[in-house]
Amino acid sequence: MFSPVKRIAAIHDLSGYGKVSLTAIIPILSAMGIQVCPLPTAVLSSNTEIAGFRLVDLTDHMRDFIEHWKALKLEFNAIYSGFLGSHRQIEIVEDFIDYFRRPEQIVIVDPVLGDDGHLYKSMTPDMVSQMKRLIARADIITPNLTEACALLDLEYNEKLGEPALKNLLKKLSSAGPKIVIITNVHKSDREKQTFVYAYNQRDRRTWKVQCDYIPANYPGTGDAFTSVLTGCLMQGDSLPMALDRAVQFISTAVRATYGHAHDPRGGIFLERVLPNLNAPFRPSSFELLEQE
Repeated sequence: MFSPVKRIAAIHDLSGYGKVSLTAIIPILSAMGIQVCPLPTAVLSSNTEIAGFRLVDLTDHMRDFIEHWKALKLEFNAIYSGFLGSHRQIEIVEDFIDYFRRPEQIVIVDPVLGDDGHLYKSMTPDMVSQMKRLIARADIITPNLTEACALLDLEYNEKLGEPALKNLLKKLSSAGPKIVIITNVHKSDREKQTFVYAYNQRDRRTWKVQCDYIPANYPGTGDAFTSVLTGCLMQGDSLPMALDRAVQFISTAVRATYGHAHDPRGGIFLERVLPNLNAPFRPSSFELLEQE
């Protein structure tokens, strides 16, 4: 089915409270002029950072939803998947990509596996193996450093230098995705800054974007970052510009939230900063590290 507006299939869970997954993705991409078609994997009362959350698993319904989309002959300019809670969900996403893939389409996989050097409780070695298979179908992946190490069967090391980080990027790219982005990198010599590193196999260029470190942790910032990045690329931005815009947006959102007496588990105050997505862009911090 033709649409005059660019359309993205977003395969994520939906939390009623706490700005994560679809409750972050839909407003961000909609504000950027992109139609979001959500394929929910589960519905939760709140994000999983909040004790006592309730969850309804939608795995058994996902294929029925997809069959209806097939009957409607929907086409997508991009496909974007995030947290997947089981082998079956990963297999469904693989089949979805295989069926709906089109030329000039972007397939983004955020391989959600863990953080801070540890895998999440639901992520077994078999799930990591399945995720390796899924990223081979992606054009772009956005792991954090923990997930990048897990996907390469490497021991986590938060103090990796730039040569080692470049090697990680290229090894992950050799597994299939043309663009690899590693988020939330802390460097021991820059305690008050964090970094995003990216490698584009097509032009063999490696990029770095820095941002000031703010001592706060909000769930959903990774979802918001990848959503802004995806929207920028769909709007025609270059990779470094998209990275810079995404980093600036998240930094602004965190700052807008940090000054309030607010339970961080509720996520960032996204609504306060959505207009920034349409403000004039001022490149600030992207840096070309290497061009082969």
